[in-house]
Amino acid sequence: MAEVAEIGTPHPGADAKNIFIRDDKKHNYYLITVKGDKRVDLKSFREKNATRPLSFASENDLMSIMGLIPGAVTPFGLLNDDERRVQFFIDKEFDMEGALIGVHPNDNTATIWLKVSDLLKIIEEHGNRVHIMEI
Repeated sequence: MAEVAEIGTPHPGADAKNIFIRDDKKHNYYLITVKGDKRVDLKSFREKNATRPLSFASENDLMSIMGLIPGAVTPFGLLNDDERRVQFFIDKEFDMEGALIGVHPNDNTATIWLKVSDLLKIIEEHGNRVHIMEI
């Protein structure tokens, strides 16, 4: 995200940061998306969602479930989740009428901007669970 800030983007308030995590039993996977400058408190996330202990998913899990490499985590990776194992959590700061979000198109050498509502519709139509909440 620091590199993105240095480069500058056409919609800096729409830049997203994505983290891919799992529970300690590797039964539940979560993709969390927040504004680019926001920190994610996994302990708070765990308490709010009554999950088991959480940690970052491995590179192998990232590739086998979402078809992505580290540094290229994006909500579009959910379209590769054929088993719909990953629940998508997006920070409610993005939940505004007409709001934009900037995400990678499954490759971290580019960013695309689209309406948050369109992104959520794509993910919901694919079948992954979507949660909009304060993160």
